[in-house]
Amino acid sequence: MERKFNYLVNLLSKKFSSSQRTRAFALKLAGHPSHILGDGEPAFTIVVKSKPGLAALCSLDATNIAESYVAGGIDIEGDFLGAFELRDVLKDQHPFHYLWCFIRPLLLGQIANDKKSIAHHYEYDDEFYMLFLDRSHRCYSHGVFLNDDEPLETAMTRKLDFAIDSVGIRPGDRVLDIGAGWGAFTEHAGRKGIKVTALTISEKSETFVNRLIAKDKLPCTVLRQHFFEHQTDEPYDAIVNCGVTEHLPDYRTSLAKYQELLKPGGRLYLDASASREKYRSIAFGTRHIYPGNHSQLCLHNYLEHLAHTAFRLKFIYDDQHSYYLTLKHWAQNLERNQKEMIAGWGESFYRRFRIYLWGCASSFARDRFQAYRILLELPQ
Repeated sequence: MERKFNYLVNLLSKKFSSSQRTRAFALKLAGHPSHILGDGEPAFTIVVKSKPGLAALCSLDATNIAESYVAGGIDIEGDFLGAFELRDVLKDQHPFHYLWCFIRPLLLGQIANDKKSIAHHYEYDDEFYMLFLDRSHRCYSHGVFLNDDEPLETAMTRKLDFAIDSVGIRPGDRVLDIGAGWGAFTEHAGRKGIKVTALTISEKSETFVNRLIAKDKLPCTVLRQHFFEHQTDEPYDAIVNCGVTEHLPDYRTSLAKYQELLKPGGRLYLDASASREKYRSIAFGTRHIYPGNHSQLCLHNYLEHLAHTAFRLKFIYDDQHSYYLTLKHWAQNLERNQKEMIAGWGESFYRRFRIYLWGCASSFARDRFQAYRILLELPQ
């Protein structure tokens, strides 16, 4: 094992000597001294704890390494966020996995595939999500920060108020909430007297939001129904979509559905994580977090499809830094609740979401991912 570890040290030394990386880090075989790569104090240390962990590192494959961390084959000490800088020299070659992500919707149908994929992520106990989401709204999409020191709850309230104000809805108006989640928008708008119809394809989400509606006697309804299945006899005054565009990669169909459900003069608000390439992700995410053919919003491609609709584009806001801050808060909340998380769901489950949240935070911090708020209006 020591011999292979020395091979890894030499391999990474060569990789980093030809890269732009400047921060030092350390490699350590459990029970042995550390090897520092780079100049200066190491920002983090990767500890190899098993032969499978060592093999994963030697593969230089991002997904193999992430899965080894989840399994406990390696540990990361120090700056966990900084460790994701290693992705600059890693590969992520899993072509058959990526191919299956696109074949499965063709075999099952997009709606059936979405229901299966979303259930994988959202059918955990709601107590799990409460351990890292904001305490005020339980909002599972990004907040809007005015400065880096604001509480997560303040940023989430600002985003929800912004969504309501931007579509111009008032008490008594009817709005469609695409993706009920844990009731963030439905509860916030419902308390203002706005009539919300919320859609979800998660049974646990439906149950949770129904409890919120009953508790506060909100003028709202939650339906367990895919967006593409939804029909209404009376078009909505507005539509709000907080973080669900990533699960609606068929832009032509989703824009046509918005237009079908929205009354003339009505507005559509959406916010989303984004990428310059439509299906940019690592296989770890689609294997263990969000299976399916979801993708970050590809803004230029979305605008191309938008140009062929009747919608008018009212604004686009750049929220990349706000999404980074949101994920940083979520990851820190997760770590603060580590003991409770492991007691309820196990060590590997905690590790899976820790690497997911910090990995996404790194993607926003380093411009791999972007984020936007968008407002569209259907002409009278």
